[in-house]
Amino acid sequence: SVVKTRLQSSSVTLYISEVQLSTVNGASVARMSPPGPLHCLKLILEKEGPRSLFRGLGPNLVGVAPSRAIYFAAYSTAKEKLNNVFDPDSTQVHMLSAGLAGFTAITATNPIWLIKTRLQLDARNRGEKRMSAFECVRRVYQSDGLRGFYRGMSASYAGISETVIHFVIYENIKRKLIESKANANMDDEDESVKDASDFVGMMLAAATSKTCATSIAYPHEVIRTRLREEGSKYRSFFQTLNMVIREEGYRAMYRGLTTHLVRQIPNTAIMMCTYELVVYLLNG
Repeated sequence: SVVKTRLQSSSVTLYISEVQLSTVNGASVARMSPPGPLHCLKLILEKEGPRSLFRGLGPNLVGVAPSRAIYFAAYSTAKEKLNNVFDPDSTQVHMLSAGLAGFTAITATNPIWLIKTRLQLDARNRGEKRMSAFECVRRVYQSDGLRGFYRGMSASYAGISETVIHFVIYENIKRKLIESKANANMDDEDESVKDASDFVGMMLAAATSKTCATSIAYPHEVIRTRLREEGSKYRSFFQTLNMVIREEGYRAMYRGLTTHLVRQIPNTAIMMCTYELVVYLLNG
């Protein structure tokens, strides 16, 4: 996560050596090729030590549980209500439910993720005192007030499209898996009984849908990181989008994608499988 955030940021010192830094400036710096994930990892380990790879872990641990809980509670509630308005379990229901759930979770937990991003971008050499989460909260409040905690939220709202795409593809694959199982079991066996292969299928469905959705919607992640940088020149969603493309090219919008996919795909597969298992056990 730290490597991904650093790759998404506008921090030049990460991308080029001090020798190059003394000879290059301005937009031409941004045009230089940034390192890949492994080179970035090596730079962090050399300059800051292994502890830096765990920057922002506190807010991450604090934020994941409530964020997921709010999301799935909102998704289930919205889906239940919308099934009475539209065709039950239709694409419209899944899209609107995922959108409303994303909006609710983002609004409630944005301050936690802002602190996590700031801590991950706080590059200090070995031995230097690192900024704590409480100090980070104080600095954000002093510089921007309460509004400062909601920086990058517009990009997160744009990122709801990723969640919507993910859930629509996931629910469609899941429906196809259920149909194929029903066709395979034409006898009187109870189709509601699930075995391990059903959950493996759901994990693969989640991994496939998340890969597609992330690849399409990834640029919002880069914009969000830029908006959350301390004292940054980035002010709004579209201004940041235009500036990054103008100064660094379209490839910059996909910086850190590989690292993001390596982390997110297994995470999403396990999370969705757990969600389906809990729903199955509760309904059983």
